[in-house]
Amino acid sequence: MTSTLELGATATTDAEVASFDALYEKYAPFVWRTLRGFGVAQGDIADAVQEVFLIVHRRLDDFEGRSSLRTWLCSITLGVARNATRKRRREHAAHSSFAAGARAHGQSGAVEAIDLVNVVLDELDEDKRLVFVLAELEQLTAPEIAEALKMNVNSVYSRLRLARLAFEAGLAKHGGAS
Repeated sequence: MTSTLELGATATTDAEVASFDALYEKYAPFVWRTLRGFGVAQGDIADAVQEVFLIVHRRLDDFEGRSSLRTWLCSITLGVARNATRKRRREHAAHSSFAAGARAHGQSGAVEAIDLVNVVLDELDEDKRLVFVLAELEQLTAPEIAEALKMNVNSVYSRLRLARLAFEAGLAKHGGAS
């Protein structure tokens, strides 16, 4: 790692990311949120985060800085999320419904809102969900999303527009504010 790495929107030197621990400390919350947004089950997220950073540790010397570190992490996280959700689907054919979770005794309004968002996200097809999560929840730009997902930026804009419409329809369907 002799080049300057771009971390998110700001560039940093090797000295600032001197250790893997610093990298983990800075990006673990981003990876966690992204995995959750990509549909990894709550109980599987810790293992998936660990898997992402194992891959990062093995490949860190290969990172050339042609993209932002956050975009590179997003690509790795996407692969891990796809594997985790595939594995989860095979292990658990039945999916718990939103109504059962929302009506659980003692559940706060904030928890219900998070559950509603997760249910609506689960109903989006994978292409729309990925773009929506990266744009709306992780605040990546369309060019960053295009690079992370290896797609045309115009496709990102198109999918994001469709995802926003589908998300709003899902909120309305489940009685959420739109």
